[in-house]
Amino acid sequence: MNDAEAKMRTRDVNVYYGDKQAIDSVTIDIPSQFVTAFIGPSGCGKSTFLRALNRMNDTIPSAKVEGTIELDGQDIYTSGMDVVQLRARVGMVFQKPNPFPKSIYDNIAYGPKIHGLAETKDSLDEIVEKSLTRAGLWNEVKDRLDESGTALSGGQQQRLCIARAIAVDPEVILMDEPCSALDPIATAKIEELIDDLTGRYAIVIVTHSMQQAARVSQRTAFFHLGKMVEYGPTEDIFTNPIEERTKDYITGRYG
Repeated sequence: MNDAEAKMRTRDVNVYYGDKQAIDSVTIDIPSQFVTAFIGPSGCGKSTFLRALNRMNDTIPSAKVEGTIELDGQDIYTSGMDVVQLRARVGMVFQKPNPFPKSIYDNIAYGPKIHGLAETKDSLDEIVEKSLTRAGLWNEVKDRLDESGTALSGGQQQRLCIARAIAVDPEVILMDEPCSALDPIATAKIEELIDDLTGRYAIVIVTHSMQQAARVSQRTAFFHLGKMVEYGPTEDIFTNPIEERTKDYITGRYG
């Protein structure tokens, strides 16, 4: 990956849930200025691996992560790593939109307040407006900022969650099948948004839709049975895969 600077690096990462190995020796460089897609059949480990990138697996008592995962050259699993700070730098957008049961404004303002990113109400207002604007939501909600985030449509809620992730000024945004609960129109808006954010953040998206991976990403990693089978420029993976298993998946022989 010499054409792109690595934002995150993993080396020989294994993830276990109890005795079951979910990820087997995954080594990958995640570039800073591209969207990287993780594709593969259900249960192949792509979401588990994604969650290891910001220590989300820490919340599962039986989970154990081995190997090295670095953000800007710093091992994120060292005991001195502030996990709250890490999750601000490596934000996460989940499969199902999960706005806080608070106002639209407070959904966005919550993170910047906790992390001390806004000294005054004015600067908080500015962060809220900027984040919602970047997430393509400002014009739709600017007159109802005090309404509950949960009152928005599914697609708007997902964009609110993306705006919430952006508000703390992250360096990486992880998206775990962010469109799987959305209709085609909302999905198109999220994909447009991912396009707009490309280059500003390192973005990693897990998707079960190969078409989506082809549309939004510049790099694609194919996972199967807990292993990363192949990783490269998206175009190559889809038009000229090296591995037989990748070819079989892309052409629909299994999945």
